[in-house]
Amino acid sequence: MVIPKSVTPSRIAENFDVWDFRLDKDELGEIAKLDQGKRLGPDPDQFGG
Repeated sequence: MVIPKSVTPSRIAENFDVWDFRLDKDELGEIAKLDQGKRLGPDPDQFGG
């Protein structure tokens, strides 16, 4: 999850207004094909420790 940094109320409102689109079945399928079942970051069980 990306957390944008903003300090002005108008920019904060703009950052929250991101749900004005829809993905169709084909687009969702293309996104699902990106999953390779692999972790892209550190193992949380081993992180920091």
